[in-house]
Amino acid sequence: MEFELDQLQVWRTVSSVLQEVAGFCESEEPLPAHQAQGQWRGAIAAIESLLENQLAYSSRTPAGLILSSPSPICGDRQILERYQNAIFTPKSIKDVALCHFQLAGAMVNGHGAVADQKIAEFPLMPNDPLQNEQFCLILTPEFSFTMVLDVEVGFQFSFDPDVIDDLWQMLQWRMALTQPFQFQTLQKFWQQFKPVAPDYRLVAHFSRLMLRSLPETTAPIPVQPQPEQPIKNVSPSANIHPELELLQALTHEIRTPLTTIRTMTKLLLKKKKQLTTDIVKRIETIEQECNEQIRRMELIFRAAEMETPSQQRAVQLIPTSLEQLFLEGTPRWQKQAQRRNVVLDVVLPKKLPQVVSDPAMLDQVLSGLIETFTRRLPSGSEVQLQVTTAGDQLKLEVQSNSLAQKCLEKAIGQLLTFQPETGSLSLNLKVTKNLFHALGGKLRIRHRSSGEDVFTIFLPLGNNLSVPVAR
Repeated sequence: MEFELDQLQVWRTVSSVLQEVAGFCESEEPLPAHQAQGQWRGAIAAIESLLENQLAYSSRTPAGLILSSPSPICGDRQILERYQNAIFTPKSIKDVALCHFQLAGAMVNGHGAVADQKIAEFPLMPNDPLQNEQFCLILTPEFSFTMVLDVEVGFQFSFDPDVIDDLWQMLQWRMALTQPFQFQTLQKFWQQFKPVAPDYRLVAHFSRLMLRSLPETTAPIPVQPQPEQPIKNVSPSANIHPELELLQALTHEIRTPLTTIRTMTKLLLKKKKQLTTDIVKRIETIEQECNEQIRRMELIFRAAEMETPSQQRAVQLIPTSLEQLFLEGTPRWQKQAQRRNVVLDVVLPKKLPQVVSDPAMLDQVLSGLIETFTRRLPSGSEVQLQVTTAGDQLKLEVQSNSLAQKCLEKAIGQLLTFQPETGSLSLNLKVTKNLFHALGGKLRIRHRSSGEDVFTIFLPLGNNLSVPVAR
């Protein structure tokens, strides 16, 4: 009997499942390829350490199940012998051992051959999208884990049992169709090592091990011209390149622990029935803060890319549903304002038109702009965000009846502004205006005679467009 790929949903990949189930945001900008590879190798070293540590306290064999692609994830002989291993590959296992995907540690007795014992092999179908990913799925009595390295999305990992369960449902079709007898054996191990939520200390330990194993990332130091040489005029884009390198390193170092904290909060919230209401609220606040800081770092990094011609990527402008954007964004923006004791009132028309923009980037920029606006206001202020149409444009106006506080602002490089009084770091208004311009719109800032500021955003309407518009 023949099966169509679409019938079995084998077009789904490990990366897509992580985005769907684990809540990874598609707007999160992937790191450069070399940094994503560094995270992948660091995660392998960390998970290998956890597996070795587990063997020291367990005599059971197998001690767990390890699925990976396109080669065995660990090269340690004890792990290969004590854990049931299986690989997904378009080639034979001996060919895989020689290809460039193989890790330097994946050897036995110093020879370039991977131990054949206890390794089940599942060939992938032609044109299977899994061939474009490196991934692993690990089941043990103490924890369940998955990670993936994808060209488009970058590196992702999760300890969430729901993610592991969904991945198994997706992978079992591939195994059952290609090697049904080997699959029956692995299915028994699946029943034996059902996905479990890990102890939060184990997740934290994994993150520390991973960070310790990451390759060092340093920003290049600009060379000062010799005194006898005439100083050349340097373009702004050349000056900003060291800033971009530094921001890449900072984004990498900040996002990794924040992502770990967010993972742990999700695991804790799955047990909210066992927690008090006060504890649940605190955990939700931690999760919200992690999400906001991750989004802030991503927006800063994207702005740096757009300010550097050599790093620019095309912004895809498409008809965008404002209804969905405001439905998801309004509660988040209001919570953001409440933390500063500011009330945000969002006034929307009965029907929201479509606009031509990049939905993920527009959400990020609006969030950053609202934060910039509200943090300047005194406690107890009220802010109104009103949406109307103006000809063939959408008009979004942010204003308040309170005077903005006079805060000392210090420029940091060509992109960022720092407020020592509040400890807040954000994009400067010039860069923010450039972002709205890249989104097909514009930002205007008016200073009323009474002293209040009014931020007005214009975006092109997209009611009559039926196809995406590329910029």
